[in-house]
Amino acid sequence: MSISICDNVRDVLRRIEKSARRAGRNPKEVTLIGVTKTVDVARMLSAFECGITHFGENRAQSARKKWEELKDLPVTWHFIGNLQRNKVKYVVRFCEFIHSVESLELAREINKRAEQLGKVQKIMIEVNISGEETKHGIKPEEVENLVMEIEKLPNLKFVGLMTMAPFVEDPEEVRWIFRKLRELRDDILKRHGYDFLHLSMGMTNDFEVAVEEGATMVRIGTAIFGRRDE
Repeated sequence: MSISICDNVRDVLRRIEKSARRAGRNPKEVTLIGVTKTVDVARMLSAFECGITHFGENRAQSARKKWEELKDLPVTWHFIGNLQRNKVKYVVRFCEFIHSVESLELAREINKRAEQLGKVQKIMIEVNISGEETKHGIKPEEVENLVMEIEKLPNLKFVGLMTMAPFVEDPEEVRWIFRKLRELRDDILKRHGYDFLHLSMGMTNDFEVAVEEGATMVRIGTAIFGRRDE
């Protein structure tokens, strides 16, 4: 199992490097997040041994259980799924990044829980670029106002934008989504004076295009761990 995972990790890293080079970027600018939804702790340990130091989880309670088993590992935890307000208290405890903030109400709850822990929580705003009803995230035109409100919350640090593209056979069909998120990020950089903001975009089916369009974090599950049931 670990050999297969190691081969997969090496392959993904090679593909990230090639994509970055094509775009004239430094591959080190791209963080590989191993998405561990439905992945057991043993395989997560294998992934860590193969060089994965960032884990991304979609479900708060499952993530908490895995963190408790693996908390001695020097890894960075990301929450990348839809986050309900009543689950925030679990996630803020151990996640360095929350990628999926899509409302002021959620941001305020995260801020409250972070304050209780004496922590400044790094968050990203999830943006529904594609406009699909099945996708989470706010509309692009709503991002500016949410950024301004988040900046008022002392225990939050806004660090970037996240999006999910529709699953398509040809990832070139969704290149425009990643490009639009980058343009939105660049506009925020100018308006608000940030030195840097992340772009969390790209999954197994489309991460190479996402890297070419500026992704700084890619969220990869299947290409590392293989296909798995929900």
